[in-house]
Amino acid sequence: MDVDYDRLRLLWPDHLGLARGKYLPKERAERGTSHSVTLFTLGFDREMYPFEGSMFWEGLPDCDAEVDPDQIRPGWEERTAVTIPHLTRNGQRVPLAPRNVLIDAIDAWKVHGMEPMVGIEFEAFLLEPDDEGGWRPIDTPGAYVYGTGMAVDPTGTIDEIMATARKVGFPLESVNSEYDNGQFELTLTYSDALRAADEAFLFKVMAKELAEKRGYRLSFMGKPFNDRGGNGLHVNISFNDEEGSNVLGDDSVEDGLSDFCRSVTAGLLHHHVGMTALMAPTVNAYKRLQPGRLCGYWANWGYDHRGVTVRVPPARGEGTRLEHRLGDGGVNPHQAAAAVLTAARLGFEKGYPLPDVEKLDCIENASTDIVCPPSLKDALDALEEDTDLVEAFGAAFVTGFVTVKRAEWARYENWTTDWERNEYFPFL
Repeated sequence: MDVDYDRLRLLWPDHLGLARGKYLPKERAERGTSHSVTLFTLGFDREMYPFEGSMFWEGLPDCDAEVDPDQIRPGWEERTAVTIPHLTRNGQRVPLAPRNVLIDAIDAWKVHGMEPMVGIEFEAFLLEPDDEGGWRPIDTPGAYVYGTGMAVDPTGTIDEIMATARKVGFPLESVNSEYDNGQFELTLTYSDALRAADEAFLFKVMAKELAEKRGYRLSFMGKPFNDRGGNGLHVNISFNDEEGSNVLGDDSVEDGLSDFCRSVTAGLLHHHVGMTALMAPTVNAYKRLQPGRLCGYWANWGYDHRGVTVRVPPARGEGTRLEHRLGDGGVNPHQAAAAVLTAARLGFEKGYPLPDVEKLDCIENASTDIVCPPSLKDALDALEEDTDLVEAFGAAFVTGFVTVKRAEWARYENWTTDWERNEYFPFL
């Protein structure tokens, strides 16, 4: 891509979903740079939690951030281009990097002659300062679900995000307000899996920064408020064969779904419990994953049913897709897409049985008792117990992920909260 710029901003997703990187002057941009590979031991608290393969005890050495000149694209900062580098060490992909895990997941599908296609849907709250040092949803008393314009976006922040996305080439499909005031759904057009995750990752960085520049905050946190719904990240998938045809559809059967579609759906449900930690990687995420919240709580599937985890939207033929609704808003798109594609592949390869289609409401009742683990701790236990998923997803990544996330859970367990003070101070 021919881009005129003075500096190049390297951005890449880490194990926490943060955008790491560096600015490089144009004259040095295509040479790439380096980062310490041991940053994959970092928690949100900035402490390091070493594990085997993190090279903490070997001197915190570098990995290479390699720039592909063809992937340099316009950025949203003045005279600044952006790109996502390839993270390698000694010529090999760094297995601790979520983007590399996704590349491996895509390659595993290509062995079967399949090209996975992905579309990402975000949910996020636009927040304003609350004059007490915190944040609250923007004041929109006239807002309503599926709203557009000033009623839902009086500050014009979402409008600027859309305009900037168009300017720099992010393929937005739609934007609208969600059920709760101050909440929005931002959907990107589907593409091949790596490009879709790359676009979603960069779009999220851009959207958050534009909001911050205006004095607002765009939060993708799973359940930021007690009195409102949560933020999800939905991963839509389909698969093209070597002729470019979508293999999920089959016009010869009544529901229009192929045996291949049923097999990958079975994989997503079989590994529902094990993959939850990868899709919902924070303590807060489990405040959202509750019954009746249209969030992918149960291991079930259904036709155009928003209460299930694997929803089959109405389109058929070349438009057939599966919408996986478990993901927490805070999960990195590369990690989420890799988890979905890996569980789907295991279903195709191992031939798991597909449960009956969901016919209950999924508000109070569902046809299965298989549900998400109740906490991050339990989800990490379930992930480690799902050895088939761990091996297929990448054991090196899972080892590091579990180590850092167990430390996160330990900090949560040991932290005295405002709820405890509010609950007990008046009496104890």
